[in-house]
Amino acid sequence: MKTSTQPPLFSLLLIVIIFSHGTTSISQQFREAPQFYNAPTCPKMAEEKEQLICSSDAVHVAMTLDAAYIRGSMAAILSTLQHTSCPQNVFFHFVASASANASLLRSTISASFPYLNFQVYHFRDSAVAGLISTSIRSALDCPLNYARSYLADLLPPCVRRVVYLDSDLVLVDDISKLAAIPLSGGRVLAAPEYCNANFTSYFTPTFWSSPSLSLTFANRKACYFNTGVMVIDLERWRGGGYTVRIEEWMELQKRMRIYELGSLPPFLLVFGGEIEAVDHRWNQHGLGGDNFRGLCRDLHPGPVSLLHWSGKGKPWARLDAGRPCPLDALWAPYDLLKPPYSFDS
Repeated sequence: MKTSTQPPLFSLLLIVIIFSHGTTSISQQFREAPQFYNAPTCPKMAEEKEQLICSSDAVHVAMTLDAAYIRGSMAAILSTLQHTSCPQNVFFHFVASASANASLLRSTISASFPYLNFQVYHFRDSAVAGLISTSIRSALDCPLNYARSYLADLLPPCVRRVVYLDSDLVLVDDISKLAAIPLSGGRVLAAPEYCNANFTSYFTPTFWSSPSLSLTFANRKACYFNTGVMVIDLERWRGGGYTVRIEEWMELQKRMRIYELGSLPPFLLVFGGEIEAVDHRWNQHGLGGDNFRGLCRDLHPGPVSLLHWSGKGKPWARLDAGRPCPLDALWAPYDLLKPPYSFDS
């Protein structure tokens, strides 16, 4: 057991979005996580779930999860709780695919985090399936990858801000610092930007050869940002109809093939050059290697608050195969999977 003594920076409500497409049995595979306690100076939150979820003092964090990625998501949850000052002010919202076994997901989370407050919602794959175009990696074509575009509809209207996190990451810093980043100038989204990346490579020659399309980025100074870590103002998102804007680009993609990479390009088209830049420490991404070979990669220069195994190679798969990358050792302490032949109750 651990009692947090760090000074609180923000009350924390963690919202985890769970999707499951497979029927793999995942119950009883994971150990029970230790319970973490608030620092004495943490604000006292309402005990009733309905009040806690709508608290304006809370931080909401959304994550995707399915049967294939639940091991990563459990590690992400644990790392978030372990490193925040006020872990008892955390509330998880699990949104499962309508075709998933929601009761199995619920029991799996409850078994490892019995003290956790959470709620399960259902996401209809059909809402986005007809808009998805094939990409360079089949894993990117799953409907759950597009659910981040629908958070404003899935989460209760009282939730005004959310931190979205992918399932293949761990935090080593207090997430309340990230959640408290101000969104100035009416901006809807905050994320680390990477302006040294070749932004043009994310779109096809068809896009760049069309003046009406390429002018989308005129006067915007658009840079690449990874959508696995974002702070989103849901109130502004709802007011600006940003889900429809993203869907319009996806509809055009079906007709003209203007990009190659799954759910990322529509976000770049809508928000590129118009986001609040966040320090790179909050998304040390690409640790899974590239999308074709999954080669080992090093950390970017600078401090680290969040490690993100985006790319083909996932740390749990490489560890199980006995071929880990050096940085996978930083993920392993958060792995809750029971070892083979474990008879732990």
